[in-house]
Amino acid sequence: MSGSDVTRGGMEGARPGRDALTGASTGRRRRRRGRGEQAMVPEAQFSSYYGKPILNRPTWSALDIAGYLYLGGLAGASSLLAAGAHATGRPALARTAKLGAAGAISLSLAALVHDLGRPARFVNMLRVLKPTSPMSVGSWLLAGYAPLTMAAAATDVARRYRLVGAAATAGAAVLGPAVATYTAVLVADTAVPSWHEGYRELPFVFAGSGASAAAGLALACAPAGQTQPARRMAVLGAGLELCAFRVMKHRMGLAAEPYEQGRPRALLRSAEALTAGGAALAVLAGRQAGLRQGRLLAAAAGAALMAGSAALRFGVFHAGVASAEDPKYTVVPQRERLNGRSR
Repeated sequence: MSGSDVTRGGMEGARPGRDALTGASTGRRRRRRGRGEQAMVPEAQFSSYYGKPILNRPTWSALDIAGYLYLGGLAGASSLLAAGAHATGRPALARTAKLGAAGAISLSLAALVHDLGRPARFVNMLRVLKPTSPMSVGSWLLAGYAPLTMAAAATDVARRYRLVGAAATAGAAVLGPAVATYTAVLVADTAVPSWHEGYRELPFVFAGSGASAAAGLALACAPAGQTQPARRMAVLGAGLELCAFRVMKHRMGLAAEPYEQGRPRALLRSAEALTAGGAALAVLAGRQAGLRQGRLLAAAAGAALMAGSAALRFGVFHAGVASAEDPKYTVVPQRERLNGRSR
């Protein structure tokens, strides 16, 4: 063996990583992937110690918390509808909306307390008002809103203390939008990726969903001749819900994946179909308001709108749980934000 061979062999042995990319193998490695060659680098796998998720999986009951989200939206929007009906001389529609708001917020509080385990835990949240905590603000909001809805409904049914009832109706309407949307702020304030990344649009999604549900309740229960405001609310609420949700998913990027997989996908596709169909039926019911067919269309529209709103809340809930269980929805967005800051 010549000295040049020894030198060459020593150099190659000292630089195996660099010289491994020379020759014909380099040409093969540098080919474009479109010619049938598979990528040499495997797909990244995101895991954590002992296979556990990076985030703790939300332990909330789906029936309790998703029901709490849905009923709060229904109540808050119903209070707005009740105030409008009260002001425009539609007593049957106003009564339906007032009773709906009182019943929905009562069930919402029951679901929340059931998930907390003891009523005392809800009372303890009222010991201090912390403006930076959505949970604290929400607890105080519910504590002020619920009695107003009860007073508005009770005075309407009893047909007494009309001034008290009017004041309670107005007060509930003022707090209604916050009640319908604060739950979106509450879930977006968590570290759950598919909730947190939608913090900009989720309040609008919940506002539209709550309006659709309240309009659906009114269409199903109030006389057809007084449901014109409910039909308008149905169309506006459905449009806001569907548009805001699409914008949210488009902006979220990777964190939107759980909304398109498994149970959340089925629920959200159902919600979209039910909400859009319910709004269309509400318009048709308005054109045949004086006929028996119009009454049937209104009832069908109401059922579809309420079911669509509920499916949306349950779909959002389950998508959030799924995103917390998979580490990539936590790791990848964090890396992208860090890379963006470094650039």
